[in-house]
Amino acid sequence: MKVIRTLGLATIFASAPAAGQVTLNASTWVPPTHPITLHALVPLCADIEKTTGGRVKCNMLPKAPVAAPQTFDGVRDGLMDLSYTVHGYTPGRFALGDAPEFPFMGDTATVTAVAYQRIYERMLAKADEHKGVVVLGVFTHGPGQMYNTKRPITSLKDLEGLKIRVGGGVVNDVAKVLGTVPMLKPAPESYELLSSGVADGVFFPKESPASFKLVPLIKHVTYVPGGLYNVSFVWLANPTKWNSIPAADRKLIQPLLGEALARRSGKMWDDADAKGEAAVRAAHIPIVTASPQLIAEIKQRTAGLEKAWIEGKAKSKGVDGAAVLKALREEIAKLSKK
Repeated sequence: MKVIRTLGLATIFASAPAAGQVTLNASTWVPPTHPITLHALVPLCADIEKTTGGRVKCNMLPKAPVAAPQTFDGVRDGLMDLSYTVHGYTPGRFALGDAPEFPFMGDTATVTAVAYQRIYERMLAKADEHKGVVVLGVFTHGPGQMYNTKRPITSLKDLEGLKIRVGGGVVNDVAKVLGTVPMLKPAPESYELLSSGVADGVFFPKESPASFKLVPLIKHVTYVPGGLYNVSFVWLANPTKWNSIPAADRKLIQPLLGEALARRSGKMWDDADAKGEAAVRAAHIPIVTASPQLIAEIKQRTAGLEKAWIEGKAKSKGVDGAAVLKALREEIAKLSKK
């Protein structure tokens, strides 16, 4: 039923535009049934249409015009008008998206996403890392976990030498210092990597085994309280198309963006994480919850990553990385109490 409903919306969005109407070509590089498409992008488009009285609509493209790592350039160049991307998919391009990605940031995507959006607005946006596009909001996925086809992970020794698919950014460095062989690949390639034996495992949020149909392939799971890592995302719009929306309608759309979009994205991921964990448990895949000893091992191995980011990437952008991480953690702690 969900797929049919999505296709129905796509058909409506693709209908011929009325006079004076602005149509945004919206693109997603994950499957149409993935939560970010079904429960974030499609509803955002529906709300944009509703709040503008139909003057601004989306045309959901049937296929992404470019591969996931080229999304930023695709939006900038007008191949599509509205999409999202992972900062870490293009190594070396975005330095400040690392901020929310370090281990043990938090237990829910809603909290980390909203906290990240607030800190982005206050402390990171001024660096203008997204030159060439309009930033509609930032967010993170759910806390990252460990999945593999080889053995239970109860200590770092169990991870040594495993080939692990990662999405780039801080998780690439985390995987490396933990003794694995990281493989930077877009999420949609994970099934093929695992089924062919090219990869031994994946570091993913709880949502992903269900969304990418990995449950039949996974043999062992280790859940890490607080998250082994997070991944930083950004919602993007093409500036020419976005600025073609009349100012009055952009003003109507604005309440849907920023923190509201971060919250929508985070809640979507938390709901999907719950379904993903339920799918893993229903398949009776053995689950290990990281022990205090394993958590201590991870903290010890990854301790230098924050310092390196503060003194390297953040400093190169004129940003006080230590202050950013302190403010981000304070925001997460404050939101976690609500």
